Amino acid sequence: MKVLLLKDPKEDDCGQDPYVRELGLYGLEATLIPVLSFEFLSLPSLSEKLSHPEGYGGLIFTSPRAVEAVERCLQKDTKAEVWKKSLKEKWNAKSVYVVGNATASLVNRIGLHTEGETCGNAEKLAEYICSSALYLLPSVLV
Repeated sequence: MKVLLLKDPKEDDCGQDPYVRELGLYGLEATLIPVLSFEFLSLPSLSEKLSHPEGYGGLIFTSPRAVEAVERCLQKDTKAEVWKKSLKEKWNAKSVYVVGNATASLVNRIGLHTEGETCGNAEKLAEYICSSALYLLPSVLV
């Protein structure tokens, strides 16, 4: 029997889409058809912001695509060298939050240390960030 999968193909460790592989184990022939397209629209703006970590309190990566956008910015011009020499450490001095383990491993690959990966979803990550931020606020004496 043939099965039509409406999704982008993703390769696992075996070099095959896990859905295609799993369905094949049950004698099903899967065909993948991508139904969505994606385009990065703001890479120049992102690249500029990545060059000025002093203007930000940290980074929040909400998906593997967000990491891909940063990777693309780092591949342009001399950005990769500047990243290795100074920018990476400046960003590592700040909080770098991620929403899950998959995103965390990608962020770690570009040299950033992460926190929040065990939260698993945006709501829990937001709670985690807010509770962490409370410790960062200066004490106010009344």
